[in-house]
Amino acid sequence: MNSDTTGLALVLATFASVFVAELGDKTQLATMLLSANATPSSRFYVFAGAALALTLTSAIGAWAGGFVSRFLPPALLQRSAGALFVLLGGYLLWRSR
Repeated sequence: MNSDTTGLALVLATFASVFVAELGDKTQLATMLLSANATPSSRFYVFAGAALALTLTSAIGAWAGGFVSRFLPPALLQRSAGALFVLLGGYLLWRSR
């Protein structure tokens, strides 16, 4: 597999992961609310603002991941992220009782 194929596979895997993770989350719901309150001619601006925000946060995430990976091994980062998600999920379940 050459580097172009590897790059395309990484783009597709990242797209799929982010797309599925963002479906129905609070960011999408907020965008829907802003769009519902916007005039039909200004809905493009809601889309543009949401797209720019997701692009910027993704750029920050990619930069931060590259920076942190210079100091910590990727396996530790993956385990830490997984543990953080589990802890946050448990906290949210506990809090919603």
